[in-house]
Amino acid sequence: MLRKFLDYQLALAEKGKPLHPLKPLITAGDTFLYEVPLNTKNGPHIRDAIDVKRWMLIVVIALIPCILMAIWNTGLQSFVYSSGNYQLMDEFLASSTTLKGYFDFAFKDNRYLAIIKEGLYALIPQAIIAYAVGGLWEGIFACVRQHEISEGFLVTGILYVLILPPTLPYWMTAVGVSVGIIFAKEVFGGSGMNIVNPALACRAFLFFTYPGRMSGNVWVGTDATKVRESLITMNQDAKTTSLDGYTQATPLAKFNVTPEIKRIHIDAIASNNLGKDVGTYTTLQDKFTDWTAQGGHQDAILGELSQEQMRSFVTTPIVEGGLGLSPGYYEDAYQFSALNYGIGAPNEDWGFFLGNKLGCMGETSTLACLLGAIFLIYTGVGAWRTMVGMALGIYLTALFFEFGSNVLSGAQGAWNPAVFGFPAYKHLLLGGAAFGLVFMATDPVSSPSMNSAKWVYGLFCGLVTVVIRVINPAYPEGVMLAILMGNVFAPLFDYYAARIYRKRRMSRVPSIA
Repeated sequence: MLRKFLDYQLALAEKGKPLHPLKPLITAGDTFLYEVPLNTKNGPHIRDAIDVKRWMLIVVIALIPCILMAIWNTGLQSFVYSSGNYQLMDEFLASSTTLKGYFDFAFKDNRYLAIIKEGLYALIPQAIIAYAVGGLWEGIFACVRQHEISEGFLVTGILYVLILPPTLPYWMTAVGVSVGIIFAKEVFGGSGMNIVNPALACRAFLFFTYPGRMSGNVWVGTDATKVRESLITMNQDAKTTSLDGYTQATPLAKFNVTPEIKRIHIDAIASNNLGKDVGTYTTLQDKFTDWTAQGGHQDAILGELSQEQMRSFVTTPIVEGGLGLSPGYYEDAYQFSALNYGIGAPNEDWGFFLGNKLGCMGETSTLACLLGAIFLIYTGVGAWRTMVGMALGIYLTALFFEFGSNVLSGAQGAWNPAVFGFPAYKHLLLGGAAFGLVFMATDPVSSPSMNSAKWVYGLFCGLVTVVIRVINPAYPEGVMLAILMGNVFAPLFDYYAARIYRKRRMSRVPSIA
C-alpha cells in the first residue's frame, strides 16, 4: 500500500505534472523508505556496487558508539556539575579513579535514568534543529536545480551536532548549519563537489563568529549560567581554594598554558606525588638546595612540601634560589602538572580513553571512535591510510617536541616550555583528535583519492594539529583547522601522487629502439 502511494506521488512529479517542481523532495522520501533502484553515478565516487545511501548509512552505524557516548557522558557531567552538591561531586571524583567505581556511581539509586534523560535533552533538540534547517536548505537547492536530494546530509547533520558544545543556543545551531551548507557545499554544486568538510565548515563559522559560545565554560549541561551558579555554590559549601576548586576546565584548557611555565615548574609540583619519578629531578634538587639555603627553609623536604612551601619554592625569583615562576601562573602550572602526570581522577588516561571528560558532545570517547574506525575499515568505507597517517602525524610530531625538549637540551630540558614535553600519546586522547581522524579527515569528497596521497594528507593533518596545539597560545585545539587546511591541499596531494604514479608506470614501459 505504501509502495502504491509513493508511486502515485512520483507519477504526479513527472515533467508537466503539478508536483514536478517538488520532485527532488518526493524522490528523497521514496529513496529514504526503499532501496534506490540505480547505483550512484555521480560523486562521491566509491569503487563498489554501492550507492550513496548505503555508504551514508554505514557511516551513521559507525557513529552509533559516539552518539551513545555523547548521550551518556553529556548527561553524566550535567547530572554532577548542575547539582550544586559538592558531596555528589566529591563522590563522583573519588569513584572515577577506577572503572568499577565509575559505573557504581552511575548506577547507584538508579542515577543512570537521570543521566540518560539529561543526555537526551542535550543532544536530541540540537540534532532535530540541525537536520530540519540543513534539510530545508538541501531541499530548496535541490528543487531550484531540479536534481535529487543527496543523502550526504544524513551524515553531515549528525557529525555537526557531535562536535558542538552542549550549551550552544539553538538559534546558533541553525545559523551554523545554514552557513556551512550554503557556503561550503551548495555554492560548489552540492554533494560530491564541496572542497572542505561541510560539518567542520559549520563549526569553524561558529567558532570565529561566536567564540564566547564555542569555548570557555560551555562544556556542561544545557544552561551555562545554571552550571556556573552550581559550581559557585559547590566551592562555597566545600570551602575550596583556587587549587582544589571545582571548575569546568577541559583537558585541553588545562594544556593550553603560557610558555613561561617551564618543565621544572610542573616537575616541582608533581614531586609531591611522584618523588624522584619526574624528568628533571636532578636539576630540581640542585635548585631546591639553593632555595633552602638562601631562604632559610632547612626544615623543608623535597617531595613532602606543604602547599605554602611549594608555592614559595616555585614562585620565588631565581636570584633568591627559587624557580622564578610568576605567581599569577602558579594555578595553571598546578593544573598542567596534574594533567601531564595523570594525577587525580579527572586526569587519568583510562578516563580520557573511555570518555570521562568534558568536551564537545560526541568526541570525548577515544574508545567509541576506535570502534567506529574498526567498523568503517572492515566495511571498506573508511580510508584506513588517512586514519593511520593522521594518528602517526600527531604522535610523531608530539614525540619530536617531547624528545627535543627533554633529551636534546641541557639540564634535562628543565627550562623548556612545559607544553613541549607533554607526553606524545596523550595528544591522541585529548580533544577531538580521535574523532577528527576517524570521521572528519576521511570524508571521501574533501580528502585525497590516491593511496599515497592519503598517507601524506593524514601526516600533514596530524603535524598541523600538534603544531597549533603546542605553539599557538590562543587556540588549544588544532584538529578542526588542521583538517580544513588538509582539505584545501588535498587536490595538490592527489596531483603529485598521480604524477609520481604515472612517471613510475612510464619507467616500466620498454623503449622501442
